[in-house]
Amino acid sequence: MTQTEAAPVTAAPVDAETYAQIVQFYSHHMQLLDNAEAEEWADGFTEDGVFAQNVKPEPTRGRDTIAASMRRGVDRLKGRDVVRRHWLSMVVADRVDADSVRTKYYAVVFETPAGGKASVYLSTTGEDTLVREDGRWRIRHRLINHDGA
Repeated sequence: MTQTEAAPVTAAPVDAETYAQIVQFYSHHMQLLDNAEAEEWADGFTEDGVFAQNVKPEPTRGRDTIAASMRRGVDRLKGRDVVRRHWLSMVVADRVDADSVRTKYYAVVFETPAGGKASVYLSTTGEDTLVREDGRWRIRHRLINHDGA
């Protein structure tokens, strides 16, 4: 299996309470990123978490490395005086086992330059493996596929 291929999962939808927890996790997770809180955002990954994208040859591995990479990205945006907002929707969450869930979702990233109008910067699909750690959800593996790539 390559970094851009997801492991197959037998569909077993999560219960309503778990689904609400996952949507809350994603809402908080994306708001941290949109607020340039890269390290706090990266804390949403397991210590050995993986962030893969179909537009990069190798995935980013490990929470600290993911945080450092995202810090560079949000700092570049500050230098351009641009605001980004991530909008996740159409979340499907299937139970893998008692403490892990596989999600699939759409994500749209809006970009607004200072004094300008918002526009769609990027459209993607995402697939995460979430695990329960210390009573909270964390991402063990994330695959983002950029549309049109």
